[in-house]
Amino acid sequence: MITLKSAREIEGMRKSGALLAQTHLGLSKLIKPGVSGMEIENFADHFITSHGGRPSEKGFEGYQFATCVCVNDEVAHAEPRKDIILKNGDIVSVDMTIELDGYQSDSCWTYAVGEITPEKQHLMAVTKKALYLGIDQARVGNRLGDIGYAIQHYTEDIEGMGDVRDLIGHGIQPSMHEAPNVPHYGEPGKGLRLKEGMTITIEPMITLGTWEIKSKFAPDDWEYFVTADGSNCAQYEHTIAITADGPKILTSQDAEFDKNYL
Repeated sequence: MITLKSAREIEGMRKSGALLAQTHLGLSKLIKPGVSGMEIENFADHFITSHGGRPSEKGFEGYQFATCVCVNDEVAHAEPRKDIILKNGDIVSVDMTIELDGYQSDSCWTYAVGEITPEKQHLMAVTKKALYLGIDQARVGNRLGDIGYAIQHYTEDIEGMGDVRDLIGHGIQPSMHEAPNVPHYGEPGKGLRLKEGMTITIEPMITLGTWEIKSKFAPDDWEYFVTADGSNCAQYEHTIAITADGPKILTSQDAEFDKNYL
């Protein structure tokens, strides 16, 4: 069932999203060569809880952490490990969902570790642009296929990169994962019609190679995903409200950059 949110609920999600954005901004200062995945986890967990929030991922299907921390070819759901030490030239994606006063928000961001190659810089730039191309299609009367097509056409047809199919965005609020599913590929004019009050995540995962992924397992048997060909992957994600005035970003880190969507 898809729930349509009131202005009051969207405002609650915006406040949750503001806390999540502040967590990401803190991580942007922390992340550098020599930092471990567990240091990222500890910072995020403490920051969220000390500001009255709750990491929604903790306890979800047995997951033990506040963050997912993916390095280079890791696509999604990787645990923050103390033995993973970031080195110069890595890229790292940190995905978090939080609840504040009963309201959920979800955002992932990819960070450069030290000096990265032009190829990785381009991957990050393309993935971030793809996110905003998808957001721009999240309008009343459009369809889910319009979002997916905008992302897929740009990343695959224009940039020649891989647009991961097997992991997708989703509805959000009151729980972390709600209907509808939000693919990052599709056909324009196809799929569910978007309505005012829907709240969704858009979170493209783009690779320098194939769109295909494969499973790996952590020592505790937690399943996560890597690119099938070992190529690097970036991900950017915002939580979005679909309103009569257009898409609204609820997890913005930069009001000036996102001014057309606030």
